[in-house]
Amino acid sequence: MNQGPATRAPRPHKPRPFAPADFEPFAGGTDPARVSEAAHLAAQALVRRGRESEDPEVRKRLVKLADRQGLEAIAEMWAASPARSLPGALWRLYALRAATKQDAEGISVFFRAGQKTAQVSSAVAGVSEPPGAEEIATMADAILSGAFDGDFDVALERFAAFCRVVALGQATIADEREKSNGEHATALTRKAHQLVRTAEDLEGCAAAWRKGELD
Repeated sequence: MNQGPATRAPRPHKPRPFAPADFEPFAGGTDPARVSEAAHLAAQALVRRGRESEDPEVRKRLVKLADRQGLEAIAEMWAASPARSLPGALWRLYALRAATKQDAEGISVFFRAGQKTAQVSSAVAGVSEPPGAEEIATMADAILSGAFDGDFDVALERFAAFCRVVALGQATIADEREKSNGEHATALTRKAHQLVRTAEDLEGCAAAWRKGELD
């Protein structure tokens, strides 16, 4: 007796890769109001997607978004947003992770230089001891992942604390090199001031998130 063709087992579902276009509510246009609205809606959709999903692969893809799409794509979406807004906060989280992983060894030197003085901030940042390049890179991934599977405000405050420790380390090393290499010392001091401003913005975003006012 002829039997019909065997029924194929359904293929396992493969999670669809994330792309910035998934969250672009408008196509084209350079009107600043529309661009700003698109940036905010994209940020809200991304955070909601990460926090509502129970699939760890989704969160991994979100953490590595800039690795696949390029930091320029993230910048195009969010870099122009106000610092104390949801898209502004996300831009800083992704940019800090990218900068940290790009030069984890150098950042670890600054972190160690500021760690003893900024003990509270060091503890909040949560870098494993001893804070070498691998530990710093792991921390950056963990903080960004925490924005999607933990408390968003805690992730912001951890990166803010990290910025403060690194900034203090940069300022300390700048003081040590002032006489031998004034140009380098000046550059380090400028970077330290920029990191402190970033820390303040992230802390402001964390406070706004707790009040339900970060959008």
